Parts: sequence; C-alpha cells; structure tokens
Amino acid sequence: MRYRDHLPQLDDGRLFLTDGGIETVLIFHEGLELPLFAAFDLLKDEAGAEMLRRYYAPFVSEAASRGLGFVAESPTWRASPRWARELGYSAEQLDGFNRRAIALMEELRADHPLVVISGCIGPSDDGYNPAERFSADAAEAYHATQIATFADTAADMVSAITMTYAEEAIGITRAAVAVGLPVAISFTVETDGRLPSGQSLAEALAQVDRETDAGPAYYMINCAHPTHFETVLGDELVRTRVRGVRANASALSHAELDEATELDEGDPADLASRYSALTAQLPNLTVLGGCCGTDQRHVAAIAAAVND
Repeated sequence: MRYRDHLPQLDDGRLFLTDGGIETVLIFHEGLELPLFAAFDLLKDEAGAEMLRRYYAPFVSEAASRGLGFVAESPTWRASPRWARELGYSAEQLDGFNRRAIALMEELRADHPLVVISGCIGPSDDGYNPAERFSADAAEAYHATQIATFADTAADMVSAITMTYAEEAIGITRAAVAVGLPVAISFTVETDGRLPSGQSLAEALAQVDRETDAGPAYYMINCAHPTHFETVLGDELVRTRVRGVRANASALSHAELDEATELDEGDPADLASRYSALTAQLPNLTVLGGCCGTDQRHVAAIAAAVND
C-alpha cells in the first residue's frame, strides 16, 4: 500500500518510529566529515551508501521488533539546489542523489513491511537563523525541484524538517500538493517555544493551514528539547494537528548548540519520560524519533516508554 494513495496510515492510531539525529551520529559517532552538514553527499559512492544502511538498520529493527511502523526519512535534508551548488554538484547530479536516497529507503521495506518512505526536505538557509527569508511563492519555486524528483520515485510523502518560519512551510506545502504528495511540516522552536521568526507555534500552524489549499497532512516539532515547547501545546490547533516529535537530546538553546564543540547526548531515559508525558498533551502523537544528539538508544527508550 502506498501512503500517497490512501489516508495516512498514522490515522489508524499505530505508533511509528523514525530515526534520530543522522548528521550528529555520523559526525560524532562515526567520525565522518559532512560538508555543509549534508548526509546526502555519502551517496556519491558505495562505501557511503553502506554507512547509511548501517545507520538506519537499528532504527528499523527497533520498530519491527515492537510491531510498530517506521517513517524512513531519506538523508536529503540538504539535497536542494542552493546546497548542491555550494557543494559543486549540478542539477542533474542533485536529481540523482535524491533518487538514490529514496531507493535506499526502499531497501528498508525488505526488513520491515510497515515502512513509509518520506522524502526529507530541509530549509533553504540556516536551520536556526536564516539570513534570507523566502516569500511563499519563492519557497514554492525553490523546493519544487526536489519535490518533483520525489514525486517520480517510490516516496510516499515528503517531510519538511526544521522549518523556522511559516512562509517557507507554505511554499513547500503548495509544491507538494501540486504533485499529489502528502506533506508533513515540522517546525523548530527556541527555548521560549516560539519559532526563530518570533511567531508562536499556534500562529504558524494557523497561517500554513489558512494559506494552503489542502494543508499539510500533519505537523511535527523537531530540533528542540521538550522543555522548550511543552508549555505551548495547549492551543487546540496544536493539540490536534501535531502528530510527530523529533526532539533534541540536549536542552541547550540553538545558539549554544551552534557554539558547542562536543556532542551533548543528554539522558535517554529522561528524554523518553518526557515523550511519555507529551502523549497526554498531544492526543494524536504517533510519530516518534529524535534530532540532534539522539541515536538508537534514545529512540529505543522512547519506544519503550510510550508503547509499553
């Protein structure tokens, strides 16, 4: 069954796991250098592809062992035109990277049939403090390139991760809807629970829903510790529309993380207990994973705390 041809499988109440902080795992645990934080660059050769297979394997195994679904987010957070140009790749090479990434995610279904393949999209600028903000129309035109590639692959949906302002999320949503792909929008927040743009989470969700024809399939929160956003979940729109959380292991601010030279892995057990508490505030929470500093240990603890 293809996600794009049916109502989201997440609607049936099944829990879905996803992965952790892929870039921080590859850099700090595996000792790799990721130019511009671009994991997709590993797909330039078979050795890099094999490294990515080893990264995803324990997350898929965790989901399968618990009878949970798995959202396979492709390693393409940086695989959009601006970043490809800065890395010296042509448009044709970029298209190939995105296709290889989705093909890699297809392999995961051989080990676990309950895999939803998501083409992962990142921001066009810095993930914490963008120097340039697109209009919704400019964002739609920019991200349509990557989304068009995903629409021509086995991708079931797209997920826009670490969105910092509403207009870029609106453009991505419009581009995905135009090619018939469901889209999840994941906003990041600062320590006060507001987007880096200063807008509240509730206002951002309302704006994206209002200014897109069909709206995203659901929303997520990522790249922030639960202590940064647990106090802003009372709005009814947030409660009903947020279905996924990919939190940071660290409670540090974005600015502090940018300056850090060592990985803050936090406490997996504490993070898991906070996810368990979030289920009372977010009744539709069904997609669980991690972001910066998290790895398989964190996701396994989260799965145990919420599923058990």
